[in-house]
Amino acid sequence: MPILYLVLALQAGIVLTGGAVRLTKSGLGCPTWPECTQTSYVPVAGQAEGTLHSWIEFGNRLLTFVLFVAAIAAVIYAIRKARKDLIWRAVLQLAGILGQGVLGGITVLTKLNPLAVASHFILSIFLIAGAASIVERARTPLISIRPTEFKIRALATAQMSLTFIVVLIGTLVTGSGPHAGDWQAPRLHLDQRAITWLHADAVIALLGVTLALLVVSEISPETKRRIKFFFAAILVQALIGYTQYLQGLPELLVAAHVLGSTLVWITSWRIWLSITTAERK
Repeated sequence: MPILYLVLALQAGIVLTGGAVRLTKSGLGCPTWPECTQTSYVPVAGQAEGTLHSWIEFGNRLLTFVLFVAAIAAVIYAIRKARKDLIWRAVLQLAGILGQGVLGGITVLTKLNPLAVASHFILSIFLIAGAASIVERARTPLISIRPTEFKIRALATAQMSLTFIVVLIGTLVTGSGPHAGDWQAPRLHLDQRAITWLHADAVIALLGVTLALLVVSEISPETKRRIKFFFAAILVQALIGYTQYLQGLPELLVAAHVLGSTLVWITSWRIWLSITTAERK
């Protein structure tokens, strides 16, 4: 069971280290792929990009290998438990990690094209959801469909979908902002003020749906606890986002916002799981 939590933590860690790469302008610290330089798979002294930037980028690549090993261990765990529902999800983690490697290569070879960067992040969001699902199911030996009312399931699905839309628009905000990961990286030609306010409007809609879900009386105390945690987390995340916007996107606040987006997504997904699929026997 601990290995499943490790996979989830490492999937989130990939997002955080990826944010560190971008915020330290180390995105092209290793300017090629799969090698770090034309002649070496690891950083070498005297690289034009700077040795520190190279090691920051290379560290993110190394974490992917650690995650891949952990995912293999998760597959072995699922096989030993003879849980088909865990096996195919763990195998999908392996496939997704390989896909991340390919997307990471495309991101580097396109000189940090913002759409490639966004795709890299969105795939991580899906993999985090998958890892959270594995953890949830492993905690529940018997699974059945919870006979919740349609309106509750619809609200939960709307809440999770809006969270994804908020994250997706956030990648467009990032792609049009100043933190490109490298001085030569291209930017999206979007009105930064307009796309930022669209992002904020989506957050307001998400808060409304979450509040509606919170006042439903038919859900379990555990689910209500998760919803309350999510509501607090999204409020803090909104405060960080608004503050970083007013302050001109300082790196530390942007890093906190990246961490917050990861936690908000995990919490939203766990709410959806608790309402729609998992029931402890």
